[in-house]
Parts: sequence; structure tokens; C-alpha cells
Amino acid sequence: MNTLVIVLIAAVCLIAAYAFYGRWIARKWGIDPKAKTPAVVKNDGKDYVPTNGWTVFSHQFSSIAGAGPVTGAIQAAVFGWLPVLLWVLIGGIFFGAVTDFGALYASVKNEGKSMGMIIEKYIGKLGKKLFLLFSWLFTLLVIAAFADMVAGTFNAYTVNEAGAQVLAETAASNGAAGTISLLFIAFAVLFGLIQKKWNLTGWREGVVGLVCTVAALGIGMCFPITANQEVWSYITFVYIAFAAILPMWLLKQPRDYMTTFMFIGMIAAAVVGLVVAHPTMNLPVFTSFHSDSLGDLFPILFVTVACGAVSGFHSLVSSGTSSKTIENERDMLKVGYGAMVLESLLAVIALCVAGAAAASDGTAAVGTPFQIFSRGVAGFLEIFGIPSYVAQCFMTMCVSALALTSLDAVARIGRMSFQELFAQADMKKAPLWRRVLCNTYFATFITLAFGFLLTKVGYSNIWPLFGSANQLLSALVLITLCVFMKVTGRSNKMLFPPLIIMLCVTFTALVQRLIGLVGAIQAGSATFVTEGLQLIIAVLLIVLGVIIVVNSLKSYFEAKRAGEAPDKAARGEVKSGAALRSDRA
Repeated sequence: MNTLVIVLIAAVCLIAAYAFYGRWIARKWGIDPKAKTPAVVKNDGKDYVPTNGWTVFSHQFSSIAGAGPVTGAIQAAVFGWLPVLLWVLIGGIFFGAVTDFGALYASVKNEGKSMGMIIEKYIGKLGKKLFLLFSWLFTLLVIAAFADMVAGTFNAYTVNEAGAQVLAETAASNGAAGTISLLFIAFAVLFGLIQKKWNLTGWREGVVGLVCTVAALGIGMCFPITANQEVWSYITFVYIAFAAILPMWLLKQPRDYMTTFMFIGMIAAAVVGLVVAHPTMNLPVFTSFHSDSLGDLFPILFVTVACGAVSGFHSLVSSGTSSKTIENERDMLKVGYGAMVLESLLAVIALCVAGAAAASDGTAAVGTPFQIFSRGVAGFLEIFGIPSYVAQCFMTMCVSALALTSLDAVARIGRMSFQELFAQADMKKAPLWRRVLCNTYFATFITLAFGFLLTKVGYSNIWPLFGSANQLLSALVLITLCVFMKVTGRSNKMLFPPLIIMLCVTFTALVQRLIGLVGAIQAGSATFVTEGLQLIIAVLLIVLGVIIVVNSLKSYFEAKRAGEAPDKAARGEVKSGAALRSDRA
């Protein structure tokens, strides 16, 4: 089948979903464009900052469009391209986008509270503590997996047959991508300071952001830094440490805005390449219900695709950072629902690029998913006369940026989750040990230290556990949203199908992973650093997940039996849906 046809079908489905299903949900829940958002009410110039809707969209998309949509879609293609395509579209429209939008909506309606604090309000303190612990453990997996990917991407060395480190053929492009990443940080800070002083909007903001982006790309290509994976790992962790503590406006938001230009360029290059070359989808339509490398289609397909269809991590971004910068409620639809459907389109494009790179007999291209995607799109760029080195540098930077933008977001979320886990109402009267644990710098250090330890496992070993935990997190968020919608008198019927399915998928995947790890230990082929750490985290995730689910369901049915009346605001907000219908942002 032609890859262009697949992309067009996906684009039509996703656009229609946003225009009709997304707006229908918004009308059901209620959007009030005149309401003061938490960013306006609690503006502190650090975490709560009223921000233009498209800038928030850039932050949301850049943060959630990490390695998942590329890595997951290409890895899952061992089952065939059709199962992946169907799950990306169905999952993205009815599962992922609904969850992301719901988490953002609930947070904005609750003073910008994170999911943990929302759970405390509607489910209880125990549920909050357990969820925050689960979230923190999950952020460690994300940090470890994505940091290892980034350091490996920038690595300029390889090991020869004699076991010695030598410069790789891609040393220049890999080093250039690393240099560009470092320059991105510097230019992002400069962009943030300019934006802070002159409050640029519209085309002026776009011009300054584009100039900073092009400058970082140009200088980085001219002065590549050649370093090994270990050095880049240290550099990566230093960067995300700063990203976790600096004000949003100074580093995170401007970097996400600049990165969006690269993402747009990457997606445009892939789409135009598919239009011009319109290569054939060489991957088989369907292989079998079992893969020797991954396992059974159910549940492995669903947890492998991960972020391209549904992701609990997205909910942490929605409620942890984006909700605190929304300046008008009408922006919630495009930020929450819109960013997710665009990520699903990216997953489809990655699948098609991998399909075009495969051999005519269906044999998949050699290399990691990142390498396959990068080489494929770089090849499209070369069709238009772009020099090979420039194309390789640009694409290497783009695919690494996918992971970096998630890394800096999750580092901040992990720090905040750790702080909220030990926080109390009046921190001034808290004992010394609690104040130390809630200290921003200590919370950042302990989070990144454990994340760094897990990098020794390697992303390929962490990814299955990450996928399962990620999807289970989405199920826990959906339960919370069900309780919130029920208590406040809002419709929650669209949440039950994805909730039930994700609970079945994730617990099955985690139990299978647990059995596999135990079997490896019994066979004597396991090590503590690899299988041992995974086993500990897997057990904790299962136990915490079961307790949270039971506790949340109990709260839901108790709220139902109590017959709690819908709040007045909810009833008013639902009526305000007419305002949304007139808005076509």
C-alpha cells in the first residue's frame, strides 16, 4: 500500500476527531472563556505564568512528543503495520486525547493542582500519597530511558572488533546534534529574557524564536563536539537539573517554542517526502499474534506503541505544567486534545517512514527506531538538494529533541511529585526532615540520582516496563477523572471504555513482565543492576496500582451512593458550551 494514502487517511481521521469529538467533549464538560484561570489568579512569574495559547500548545506538544511515538510505533510494527495504525488512531482519538484533555481540564478547574493534589481532594490523602509515589517511580523510568537514548544519540564513538573505542562514521553529525542541543539551551535562555522584557507576541515572537533556532543549528553544525556516551550522559543530567528548578519562562517554555519549529520542519519534511516520493509500505500488513522479540500482540502491542496512542505521562504534563500557564479556558481544547492528535499523526508518519525504509520482501530496516526514522527523513531532505551532512545533523538533532523535551518536563514533574509526597499544609511548622525532603534542590538531586542509576540498565531493557507503567498511569488518571466528573456533576461516560481497557492491558503486561523477570532470576541469567532493579520497580508498581485502583473505585461508588449534588459552577460551565461552539481556535 502507498504510504501517502495511509498518512492522508490518518490525517483526515484525526482532524475530524478534533473538530467533532473533541468539541463535543468540551461542550459536555463546559468551557468558560470569561473565567479566570489559575495562571492569572496565582501568577508568580515562575510556575504560574499566563501564556499565549499557541505557546502553551508548543510546550505541551514538545513535552509529550518524546521518543514514544517514534520508538513505539516502529517497534510494534513487528506485528504488522495495520494493527499499529488502528491502535494509534483509535487510541489517540478515544483514549489518549481524552485523557490529556481531561487531566488539563480537571487541573485548571482545581486551581492548577497536579493530579496528586486532585486525588487528595476527590479521593483522599492515602490515594494522593500512593499516586505521587507511583508517579515519582514512573518519572525515574522516563528519565533513565530517555537520558540513555539522548546520550547514545550524541555518542561520537563506537567499539571496533578489538574492543577499543574509535570514532564512528556518524561522529560529526552526532557531535553536531549534541552541540546544537547545548546551544539551544543558551539561545532559549536568551529568548526567554527577551520575551520577559518585551512580551513579544504573534509574528514578532515567531521571528525571534526562529532566528534563535536557526542560529543554534548553524553554529552547532560548524563546531561539533566529539564525546562518548558517558560524557554526554553527565551533560544531559546537568541540563535537566537546571530545567527542573529554573522558572518556566526562562528555559522550558522558550526551548519548547524553539523546538516546535524543528518538529514542524521534521514533520513537514517527512510529509513532503512521502508526497513526492510516495514510497510503498513494505512492511507486512499483519504478521501474527506473537512476536519472538516482543511477545503476544495482547497486551504488548498496546504498551509498546505507548505515547503514540495513550500515555499517563501526558497527564502529568497537562496537570503539572501546562495547566499553570493556560491564560484562557478556550485554549484547553487545542492544548489538551489537539497536541495529542498531532502526536498520533507523528506516530503514523514514523510508521510510514519505517515502512518505506524496509526491504521489498518486508524485512525491516537495520538499526534502532530513532536511526531508521532519522535516516529515512534525512533521505527525503536530500531529494530536495539539501547536503547529506546538513540533513543528517538536522534529523539527528530532531530525534534527540524528541527525548530531550520530554526529559526536561519529566525532571520537573518528578521533582514536584517528590516534594508533594512529603509536603504538609503549613511547611513553616514542618519538622526539619520534612523541610529538607521538600527542598527544591534536594528533591531534584534525589530524583535525578535514582534516574541516573537506572540508566545503567539501558533503555532497551527499561522500555517494556516503562510502557506498562505509562499505560497504567493513564488508567489511574482516568479513574481520578471519573470521580472528579461524577462529584462535580459533569459527564464521565466517555471515560469508562478507555479506563476498563487500559486496566486490563496494563496489569496483564506488568504481570507478564514480573513472571519473565522472576524466570530470569531463577535461571541464573539475571543481574541486580538489570533484572533486579526492574523486578523491584515492577512489584512496587503492581502493588501501588492495585491499591490505588481499589481505593479510587471505592471513592467513586461512595460518592455515587452519597448522591452528592453537582456543584453550581459545573452546571453553569456546561451551559457555557455555546461559547465554545463560536470559538474555532
